[in-house]
Amino acid sequence: MAAGLESLGGFVLESILFKLDAKHAAAAACVSTRLRSAASDDALWRHFCARDFALYDRPLDPDGALCPSFKGAYKSWFGSFSMYPLSLVKRAKECWTSIRCWLSDNCPEISDTLRKGVSEAEIQQAEKILGVKLPAPTKVLYRLCDGQETFTTNAAKNKYLADLGIIGGYEFYEHLVNVHLLPLRMVVSQTKNLTKEVSMLTMPKYIVVAASFYMAKFFCLNCSSGQLYVGTSNLLENGEMMPCVPGELVRLKADANFDMPQDALLLWLEEHNRRLRSSMIKTRHPSSRSICLFPETSPYCSVAVTNGVQVRASAVFVPEASDANGGEESYYFSYSIRMSLLPEGCMLDGVYYSSCQLHSRHWIIRSKDTIVSNVHGEAVIGQYPLLLPGEEEFVYQSCTPVPGVPGSVEGSFTFVPGRLSRPEGRQFDVKVAPFILEKPEYIF
Repeated sequence: MAAGLESLGGFVLESILFKLDAKHAAAAACVSTRLRSAASDDALWRHFCARDFALYDRPLDPDGALCPSFKGAYKSWFGSFSMYPLSLVKRAKECWTSIRCWLSDNCPEISDTLRKGVSEAEIQQAEKILGVKLPAPTKVLYRLCDGQETFTTNAAKNKYLADLGIIGGYEFYEHLVNVHLLPLRMVVSQTKNLTKEVSMLTMPKYIVVAASFYMAKFFCLNCSSGQLYVGTSNLLENGEMMPCVPGELVRLKADANFDMPQDALLLWLEEHNRRLRSSMIKTRHPSSRSICLFPETSPYCSVAVTNGVQVRASAVFVPEASDANGGEESYYFSYSIRMSLLPEGCMLDGVYYSSCQLHSRHWIIRSKDTIVSNVHGEAVIGQYPLLLPGEEEFVYQSCTPVPGVPGSVEGSFTFVPGRLSRPEGRQFDVKVAPFILEKPEYIF
């Protein structure tokens, strides 16, 4: 066989080596001088690095240091991650690389909080303290990135860092949420702290992997099942939580239909990355460093234009205020309203107006096609926004409970051309197109 390979042309030999895996290519290098030369070609090892570790551009080791060759980089990665399926390592690395790139382009302050990965020894030490065995996908995620460095002993700096959660959040009234992915040391400390308050979490299987530094919101990974849960309004009382990822997707062991294990934390981060990449969610405002979870795309965000006034609206599920036991306020939603005047201004009865101002609102809220609230009132959150052509949207958030899902919200705003103090024409209604209230498959 070796003689047969020796007789092959260079292109054919190269094609054969590219179809092998790295282990067999290294074995082929031991057969002859010619095969050693062909199997040592760095283009071949660049191919292996890309295929197995999503390392495409530069030969970097797992710590981000530049290696002299792709062969050296492959050796470094394989030595660090050979205890895991290489397909899992590649998938987790692709997820983190994509998230980091998006953050670098859109929220560099958040990107700067991401830590280097931990060692296998540090994971084993954390497992020993926590009394659990972490799922393999979670281990790989932490080997590649140790969460966020967003907690210090400096109170002023903590206030600044509290907005920099990689998952992001929402706010309404005094309810402010911004979720951070915890570094391993805080996984240990926050798990200990929460289990002191919640007796149901004392069993050695739940760990806190993400949390908000404002309003209490905790995401707990069940290390036995691999599912990720978020605490409800009853978390501290009876340990009530909701699953965050479709259960049928969570597999801690590979099976005939799936070639790698996957837990909910990996699936959750991949879905979050997809939402960032698709612009379903964005930063709170163009100049803000905070990720906002209110959807920006159809069908979750509705858009309506009336007489030159555009209103965009969407809602986000608020699990930490919801009650999975049922009742009149089982499901809480926060909704965001973004209103603006188009560049051509307000047109009413064929007349152009350079401004218009909100006077009142009307909301119809449905739960399973039943109207549960029909509200009329002046202003929005105590304000009467004045809209001018081409200015940034006026944005406000509010909330509503509903007894069941799915539901919806629709309504209208009453505006006057000009200003309330000096109306220039008759009042007119601006439509708010229906937007969805539903418990999502993925909860953030």
